[in-house]
Formats: sequence, C-alpha cells, structure tokens
Amino acid sequence: MTPVQERPLLVAVHGWLLSGRLWQPLVQELAPEWSPWCPDLPGFGTAPRPRGLQPSLASYGLWLAEQVRQRAGGRPVVLIGHSLGGSIALHAAPHLGRQLAGMVQIAAGGGVFQPRAFRRVRWGGAAFLQWRPGWLGQLPGTEAIQSPLLAEARAARGLLACSTNRGAVRQLPLLCAAMEVPNLWIAGSRDQVMEPRYVRHLAGYNRQHRFEVLAGAGHLPMRQQPEALAGLLRDWLREEAAPHLAA
Repeated sequence: MTPVQERPLLVAVHGWLLSGRLWQPLVQELAPEWSPWCPDLPGFGTAPRPRGLQPSLASYGLWLAEQVRQRAGGRPVVLIGHSLGGSIALHAAPHLGRQLAGMVQIAAGGGVFQPRAFRRVRWGGAAFLQWRPGWLGQLPGTEAIQSPLLAEARAARGLLACSTNRGAVRQLPLLCAAMEVPNLWIAGSRDQVMEPRYVRHLAGYNRQHRFEVLAGAGHLPMRQQPEALAGLLRDWLREEAAPHLAA
C-alpha cells in the first residue's frame, strides 16, 4: 500500500442540485486506502456562495482549483467529477497545471449541442426551482432530499443555463482534448440522464482516455453500485494514474 503522503489527493465533485454527501457510499468502499475530499460546491449542500463567485462553469472551475491547491498542499491531485461536476472539473483542470495527476468523469459527457433537448432541460430545471417546497427540506428525517430543496436558486439556475448554452457545450471537447493526464470515463448502462454514448463521445477527444460501462447502473453509480465503482477506480489508479506519477 502506498504511503498516504505519496498518494494523490482524490477530489470528488458532485453534480447539479446535489452535495458532497452524495459520495459517502463510495468513500466507505475506498477506505482505508483512499479518503477522497468531497466538498459541497458553493450554493449547494451547506456551503454558501461567496459574493464574488459567479454562477458559471468557468467561475466554479477556478474556485475549485483554488480550493484544491489549498487542500492538497504540494500533493498531486486526481479530480473525480459527476455529471455537471464533471464539467466543473474540466474547467478546473487547466488551473492546476502539473499538480493534476488524473481525471475521472462519472456520468459526464456531451460536447454535442442539442437546442430542443437543452431548452427542455432548462425549462424543467427552472420550474422545479420555482415550485420546490423549500420548507420540506428543513423537517427532521429529510436529509436525503435536502440538497435539491435547499440549493441556492441563482447558483442552480445559472449553472444549468451556462452548461447548456452553445458556447459551453462546444468548449467541453476542447478542454477534454487539452488534458495531458490519464483520464477514466465511467457510464451507467441504464443511465437515462447521460446515456453512455454521450460519455463515450466526449471521452474520445482525449488520446489517453479509458472508457468503462457499469452494467445495470443508472445516473448515480456511487450510490447504486459503490463497490463496483470503487473497484474500477482502484484498478485505474494503480494501472494508469500511478505510472503517470512515477514518470
């Protein structure tokens, strides 16, 4: 087992309307060898959004990179992004430079602009944010649904709009192609939110990518199949990320 001080820091970035607690089943499976840092993105979970942080992928990517550098010190970093968190991780990657040792994208893909589909997503998201019963998330026993109900409306609306506009969608392949570190892309075979073909499509822009499908998993494999997901991560870290660190 590699000494803790020599291992990269794993940073798990949650998706839209979610929080860091999303990763807990996976964190338990990875222990004790790995102990990922799973922050709440500002405006989500329990983290307030600083006044200067704009609700855009670029701003959140810069925020994430700054927080990661402080947390990691001089250690190398592997970013693990889920869904929208994957886009934020891609925006953070250029700011980390050589400190970035690897990238993992879970249920994250795209790079194909679909005007009608994205309009429906924006409309549905805006409707949910407008009509959600926020008071419900403050009742005892509602921890599992608190994140979507209590997320800051401006942050949620802004990130959703930004991630589905033409410019942002077309930028993802460029960010992906620019990565010079090993990258693992994982799709759930039953994911109806981000179908495997879209994950595979975006992964294909990088020559160092590895693509895996978790049979039977949906959009949240870290909760649906944490043991299988942890196995994929361990193997990839040992076979591809570790040799990159030693190079």
